[in-house]
Amino acid sequence: MAQPARNTETHSRRTTMLRTAFCPVVRAALEDPSVIEIMANPDGSVWLEQVGLGLTVSDDSLSAGDRERVIRLVASSVGGTASSASPIISAELPDGGERFEGLLPPVSTQPCFSIRKPTSSPFNLQDYVDQGSVAPPVAQSLKASIQARQNILIAGGTSSGKTTFANALLSEPGIEQDRIVILEDTRELNCQNANKVQLRTRGDQVTLRDLVRSTLRLRPDRIIVGEVRGPEALDLLKAWNTGHPGGLTTLHANSALGALRRLEQLALEATPRMPHELIAEAIDVVVFMSRENGVRRVTEAIRVLEFDGGIYETEPLTGRSFSLIQQGASQ
Repeated sequence: MAQPARNTETHSRRTTMLRTAFCPVVRAALEDPSVIEIMANPDGSVWLEQVGLGLTVSDDSLSAGDRERVIRLVASSVGGTASSASPIISAELPDGGERFEGLLPPVSTQPCFSIRKPTSSPFNLQDYVDQGSVAPPVAQSLKASIQARQNILIAGGTSSGKTTFANALLSEPGIEQDRIVILEDTRELNCQNANKVQLRTRGDQVTLRDLVRSTLRLRPDRIIVGEVRGPEALDLLKAWNTGHPGGLTTLHANSALGALRRLEQLALEATPRMPHELIAEAIDVVVFMSRENGVRRVTEAIRVLEFDGGIYETEPLTGRSFSLIQQGASQ
């Protein structure tokens, strides 16, 4: 019985040391629900992103020694080491679950890190409507798409709010009775379903592609992937298209239509043949998120109809006006 007590004491002491290593402005930002991300740059400046305000620079700074100490403590908290031989640390902070990315020389000129905070109180679709970030007809169409078990792709740039919006969709009552399997690199998605399984990758040992393939044996009603960024895109498309509809994932792209092109590129990492028809059949809805002056909103929402004669045929999620993607633009 003494060993678990010692482990708990060690974990608590390590967590306290880690929080103490931050300068006061970073500690305060970790406790401030309006702060989304905290960034300590190689020059020592500390930048904060806040809801509705965007990026602002703090009057405080962190020395190179303080920044390196933080990175080494985070590495130690996950059983790793940080050095010039292992200069990149990707982890979750203990207790709070914040996503941490730290870099040391020679990868960066000086130590630097970024902390992305998990959503403390996830939005639902109505919250987005109330703050003017989603048009009411789009929200209603998305609710109907979830109820109809359609596959939804959320696209956008870095920090555009893709994960937060995915959490909003996962809070919809249309999925509460389903068995949900969630696959992620870092734990960011929240789902309150009683019947759920959350799986995470483990470096090169267990990849997202491995998890997608394993998930098919777990009898999922819906397969949710935090973000597709590699050849697992092809496995996910196949899974969604063969008896596992109603899925959700996010993707980095510059537009809703660009998300389909990006899917093509990722799928080509696993197959020599461009899977146009598979994409058109597996993806039902594409939502594009954008950020302007710190405000995140849905700026595009389209329904994918088919791939025919070298073009994708799509329509606005709430209308019948068609737009086309020429095949040549994606090659």
